[in-house]
Amino acid sequence: MPDDVIAYDPRTALVVVDVQNDFADPSGSLYVAGGDDIIPAVNDEIAAARAGGATVVTTQDWHPPATPHFTTDGGTWPVHCVRATWGAELHPDLDIEADLVVRKGTGGEDGYSAFTVLDPDTGAASPTGLGGYLRERGVQRVVVVGLAADVCVKATALDAVAAGLDTTVRWDATRAVDVEPGDGDRALTELRDAGVRVVGAEP
Repeated sequence: MPDDVIAYDPRTALVVVDVQNDFADPSGSLYVAGGDDIIPAVNDEIAAARAGGATVVTTQDWHPPATPHFTTDGGTWPVHCVRATWGAELHPDLDIEADLVVRKGTGGEDGYSAFTVLDPDTGAASPTGLGGYLRERGVQRVVVVGLAADVCVKATALDAVAAGLDTTVRWDATRAVDVEPGDGDRALTELRDAGVRVVGAEP
């Protein structure tokens, strides 16, 4: 397969990570610069996945109003994607009809990966159920797009490859938060080092 081609079939799943208003809209509380620019590329992948008979999964941060995940309660991140608010909704330009929606952080956990959530105090990981769902459908390959490259996209792809799934990230269909300058570049290196195939990125 050419390095820049992503093929979809019934043994492939597309995971669309957190393309939500708080991340992908400039008015969002944790807007990722350029987050709205990736939506056409994400929509292209959704259309290709549907045409190939692949499974389509979308994730949403779905936090309670108070959680140790937020700076207001001693955590890392500003308040974002509070359940049942505008910020938590998927961006209206996203063309998605998912086979499965994985909502992360619903009980106050750190919800980075689509596959696991982490206890904010102990760091202990618990499965979201996505891994079992994909196994039941015979999925062997995963393609990851969405937001943000250096946080939830990275965590999802690393969990996928660790689970033995052939994992691809379409880099031009994601953007980095870059809380620290260079976080996106470091995430790219980490993904490649872990065996994730990255397309749409500079060598």
